[in-house]
Amino acid sequence: MNQKTRGVIAAGHQKTAEAGIEMFRLGGNAFDAAVAAILASFVTEPGLTSAAGGGFLLAHTQANKNILFDFFTQTPRQKINHNGINFYPVKVDFGDAVQEFHIGLGSMAVPGNIAGVFQVHEKLGKLPFKVVAEPAIDYAKKGIKLSEFQAYCLLDILKPITIDYREGKQVFVPTGEPIALESKLVMREFAETLAYLAEKGVREFYEGAIAHKLVKDCQDLGGYITLEDLKNYRVIEREPLIINYRGNTLLTNPPPSSGGALIAFALQLLSPVDFSGVEFGSACHLEILAKVMEMTNEARTNGYDDHLYKSDIADTFLSHKHLAEYQDKLTETVNKWGSTTHISVVDDQGNAASVTTSNGEGSRYVIPGTGIMVNNMLGEEDLNPQGFHQWREDVRISSMMAPTIVLRNNQPAIVLGSGGSNRIRTVILQVISNILDFKMSAEKAVNSPRVHWENNVFHLEPGFAETEISKTQLADDYKLVRWQEKNVFFGGVHTVLETEERKIEGAADRRRDGGVASY
Repeated sequence: MNQKTRGVIAAGHQKTAEAGIEMFRLGGNAFDAAVAAILASFVTEPGLTSAAGGGFLLAHTQANKNILFDFFTQTPRQKINHNGINFYPVKVDFGDAVQEFHIGLGSMAVPGNIAGVFQVHEKLGKLPFKVVAEPAIDYAKKGIKLSEFQAYCLLDILKPITIDYREGKQVFVPTGEPIALESKLVMREFAETLAYLAEKGVREFYEGAIAHKLVKDCQDLGGYITLEDLKNYRVIEREPLIINYRGNTLLTNPPPSSGGALIAFALQLLSPVDFSGVEFGSACHLEILAKVMEMTNEARTNGYDDHLYKSDIADTFLSHKHLAEYQDKLTETVNKWGSTTHISVVDDQGNAASVTTSNGEGSRYVIPGTGIMVNNMLGEEDLNPQGFHQWREDVRISSMMAPTIVLRNNQPAIVLGSGGSNRIRTVILQVISNILDFKMSAEKAVNSPRVHWENNVFHLEPGFAETEISKTQLADDYKLVRWQEKNVFFGGVHTVLETEERKIEGAADRRRDGGVASY
């Protein structure tokens, strides 16, 4: 990093990034910046994350320690609710694709974001928590101007959740009329709640009046969460999953979450491929991506999902023996052709934080008097592959979130991650490959067109040459969906990258109205 720069942050909103940069101005480190940015994102990106959601923060410290803070949502300790479960479907329309989610109090898992920010700050931060929380409190009091993207999230694609019911209207439509573009979204109740938590501490959320309000409504209106669930919630500090890719050490989210292992599997499939003669977006490149995504999904369904909670699942899944059969299939292809947000932070001391948080799409339910909408993680199909209400009691939900850091000589070279539901694993894969295989800058790697394979459907963003697509057998093998414009469907990969000249550059995903800031 050049001598004049103390830190760089890439995030899903310019104000999110600025909240983090303010911590550098005050003498804080990358972890103060990350926590300030997470808290700010609850205000600046309320359609994507929430204080009652869940997430992960991958930390690389200047002392060369790597810690994965798992504060994702937890399944309740029991499935009993004598009043019946409030759980029902809504459709979210992305324009060229419609995805069904389930909401209601019965979709709510035990939240972890508040516990996570407190624990990360206590362990790795330098500044007082009240100082770190101040930007978010200020944003919530004074309001944040509603950008075109945030309006699209809150008032368009998430409209059935955010403003079609009384609870969401209290937060997002407080005047009774939809917020106009460029007007301010004010969250006074959340400002008061966050100031209260900063003063009283994290246990107030899990054992105090807030917890009792949430639990009473669950008991009366059809949710699973109990006081025991909240009281016993703990952040888990894990060893990151580590793999080597083209001489670089890649750290990512380990099991029981799925996203990191699936990205690692896909990269291991790609590792024997020589990209020196392959052009980005060529017929060869598109066929390789489609096949890698298809085979990764096949490997997931053929044993990974059924063994998520086994202690050796990562070693078995990424073993040479298991990879070999899939690599052979990819070699044939090569020979033939050859509601989530992310924050990336690096400081000049060698610290790096990669953090992804989410509220799912939100459950619709808002904890009375707090301005906080609770997650709907029990209603996300991709997080419940065995079927809804079939979850194991009292375990971490397996997430696609995969905050990732690539180390070069034990120093952070790439910090990235993404939101995007079941597309997270494929979009992070593509950005890593763009940087390491195609030698792209951060900006080009993040904002080049993307693809996604799912259920034998191959989605392509605009920007790929029709002449190259026509050279492939993609249309014979899959249903092709050609998107008319780049879309939030394809994630939001906010990235910080150290160039070969030792300069730090950030890139925010234009699909999600991201922002970059440095100090």
